[in-house]
Amino acid sequence: MAYLCQDLDKDTLMVPFGFVAKFRERVLELVKLIFKESGEMSGHSKWSTIKRQKGVADIRRGQQFTKMANAITVAAREGGGNPEANFKLRLAIEAARAINTPKENIERAIARGTGAAGAGAAIDEVVYEGYGPGGIAIMVVTATDNRQRTSSLIRSLLERSGGSLGGPGAVAWIFNPTAEIEMELGDADADQAVLQAADAGAEDAEVFDGTIIIYAKPEQLDVVKQSLESSGFVISRAELTRKPTTLMRIQDPKIVQQVLTLMEKLEELDDVQKVYSNFDIPDELVSV
Repeated sequence: MAYLCQDLDKDTLMVPFGFVAKFRERVLELVKLIFKESGEMSGHSKWSTIKRQKGVADIRRGQQFTKMANAITVAAREGGGNPEANFKLRLAIEAARAINTPKENIERAIARGTGAAGAGAAIDEVVYEGYGPGGIAIMVVTATDNRQRTSSLIRSLLERSGGSLGGPGAVAWIFNPTAEIEMELGDADADQAVLQAADAGAEDAEVFDGTIIIYAKPEQLDVVKQSLESSGFVISRAELTRKPTTLMRIQDPKIVQQVLTLMEKLEELDDVQKVYSNFDIPDELVSV
């Protein structure tokens, strides 16, 4: 970030003892021109916030374990069963441990992914693309042993909400693969977190209601995460995600309710791992 020095004025450079403080203040100003600090959030992050705000009930514990196990199986199948050499598997295992998934469940899921004898039917990752209420774009990432069943369930939910299931590539171009790291700030310094993340290679950040979400290129996730943790920041979530490049603002209360209901019902499906969308709902309509 040394290039930022060129924007400091001559007088600042002539004050040795005040240089560090003034330099830090100037860096923060420039970083915030790049990093957002507002309530404008991507569809995926917005949905995470809405669930907390509305008190949407978490899926039942047994279903959580199943979803985590399927994510581990898919990761192990794609990159092997060694988490040290398979970053996606390591993330899946960390997420499973965060909800206290039994160790034997994790081991069984890895065995299933690597094709161990007697480990069960193969689980495939399948991505479905389509449109929801108001024309919002939706991507549904699934882990399934029966594509026909999963496709039928997702198609039914989309159509009942007034949307439709599209083909491969229908909306994928709207979303960029992204690494996402979430922290609950507590007493931590948001400015320091943003600077630390930027220095480690993060590309964007959103600060809202005591939470900061940091975005980076997928290959930078581990570097940024470790940098923040080494400075004492507590990471509540770190994952590979898809961030919309354009948002669709929904201001009709009826459509808002349809969107939220659809998102909730999609996430309740056993086969669904992640749901991404590009909707943007004003805060005042969330509680309608």
